[in-house]
Amino acid sequence: MNYHNYSEYSSNSVRIIIGQSVLIDPSSRPTGTCLEIESGIARVFCPCEETEGMTLAFLQSGDQLRTDLLCSEGVCVEALTDLSFYSNVDIAENSGFDAVNEWTLQLLRIRHLGNSEQRLQALFSILVNRLGRRCGQWCELPFRLTHERIGELIGSTRVTSTRLISKLRASELLVAPIGQQTVSVAPSFIESSPL
Repeated sequence: MNYHNYSEYSSNSVRIIIGQSVLIDPSSRPTGTCLEIESGIARVFCPCEETEGMTLAFLQSGDQLRTDLLCSEGVCVEALTDLSFYSNVDIAENSGFDAVNEWTLQLLRIRHLGNSEQRLQALFSILVNRLGRRCGQWCELPFRLTHERIGELIGSTRVTSTRLISKLRASELLVAPIGQQTVSVAPSFIESSPL
């Protein structure tokens, strides 16, 4: 896995471009602080050898990442869009909402649906509803995920996710133009999600 160590960044505001990942080591962080996404969309994943690459959450502007509650080996933050985050924000006490825990719960719910088609539909639904927007006749996600990553998220192989996405394209429920970062999904597909 290719990522930068967080300690390479000395300023309070960190900016990384699409595709870059940063390892966040909780032992090197000031007590009582967290990361807060300023702009962009990030994927938070586990760097541990046993679970390397396992997605824990997706974060967007205003979401906080409490590293004190995660694995002692740290977590990685990957920029799905150009990303900017504050590195030493005081943890919002009594906010009652933890974005990472909420995402982990939702991703776990997806994995327990009956078949891979339902899991893919639920995944796109949650991504669009939380990170996307309605744009004319389509719902738009501002980033792409690899077929391998989609397979990891829905508990299938890359081959299965490729087959399912090809089926969505053929049914004109998903459009992912070559050379563009966005993915468009039909609202009817999102609205009929099992979750």
